[in-house]
Amino acid sequence: MTTTPGSNKWTTQYPELGTDPLSIEPFLSPQYFERERESIFRRGWLNVGREEEVPQRGDYFVRELDVCSSSVVVVRGKDDVVRAFHNMCSHRGNKVVRKSVGRAGGFVCGFHGWTYDLSGELVHVPDEAEFFEFERCDHGLAAIVTDVWEGFIFINMDPQPSQTLRDFLGELGDGLAGYPFRKMDLVGTYRAEVKANWKVTIDSFQEGYHVAFLHKRSAGRAYADKKNPVTHALAFNLFKLHRMMSIPGAAGYQPTPVELIAHRFGASITKVEEGRDSIHSLPPALNPTRSANWVFDMIIFFPNFFVFLFDGTYFTYNFWPLAIDRTLWETRTYFPQAQNAGQRFSQEYAKCALRDTLREDGNTLEAIHNNLASGAKTHFVLQDQEILIRHSHKVIADIVGL
Repeated sequence: MTTTPGSNKWTTQYPELGTDPLSIEPFLSPQYFERERESIFRRGWLNVGREEEVPQRGDYFVRELDVCSSSVVVVRGKDDVVRAFHNMCSHRGNKVVRKSVGRAGGFVCGFHGWTYDLSGELVHVPDEAEFFEFERCDHGLAAIVTDVWEGFIFINMDPQPSQTLRDFLGELGDGLAGYPFRKMDLVGTYRAEVKANWKVTIDSFQEGYHVAFLHKRSAGRAYADKKNPVTHALAFNLFKLHRMMSIPGAAGYQPTPVELIAHRFGASITKVEEGRDSIHSLPPALNPTRSANWVFDMIIFFPNFFVFLFDGTYFTYNFWPLAIDRTLWETRTYFPQAQNAGQRFSQEYAKCALRDTLREDGNTLEAIHNNLASGAKTHFVLQDQEILIRHSHKVIADIVGL
């Protein structure tokens, strides 16, 4: 039996995406995963943190990027420039920086004492005279191309990237300029290792179709009602690599007594305000329909960086492939610095509300991957409101070339 189609107004705007079922094979193919590793993660711009993580000269952090087979140290130099290096001694390949975060005047390899300054230059080699035709200037830390957008630190493992960070972010990045990222502080972090392919994890967040069902005991109450029972988006915008979705709140949503107190002092994923004049308070890319019921926009920067932008708070996801069937999921949430106890309470409540939805989302991921691996089905079907998933898979397939 064939059902009568709905408006299908989004997919028809992008005929190049098609409407066919999507193959499950890219989730399971070792060859496909290796092509993703080489063509996407080792050649593209990757978000690894924010400038606030290295506020002072000598501050550093280390990111272990298994998908790139690399350990990366990000440091603010004496000249205030943020740089990234392969965390690898030029002598015999030992890991130079062992702490995940810290502050230092330089880096000393614990194997043989080779010493590097904050700009990556090799400044001291014990028993240097015993080396052959040796010049210290030829043996600094291997630099990684680094740039910053709106306080977000990006790296590119390709020594000669095909495009600048600004060109990579393109129109979407330009449209978000002016959002008060730098006026908000990190107030909470969650990390989970998920036994699922990285595309399983990102697909689960690229639609609102699940909200009324998976989140019916948590945030779903704020986004689904009789007029919009399955959380249809206000708008989708697709770019060459990136994509975004604009989400409304449920008209007439009634917060719980505790939510009323929390919402009085700050923002939250369950705070729905009708009649917001967002034309003047937000950057032009956000709330593109200028809807009075708008709550947030979900921005997805290819390949693995999500930014959820609200009026008064934001949070991010990074999904890092560890193996074909394992993914590290990192969540960071940001708020303006609390000025009183009410605002502090509001932020803690918002963190808990987000945590509850994350646990619900995470409950599906490993089961989905296991079922895909069973071979019971070879394809899955998508509806119009899942257009971001279709776009994501096409972008990846075009780059991977399989």
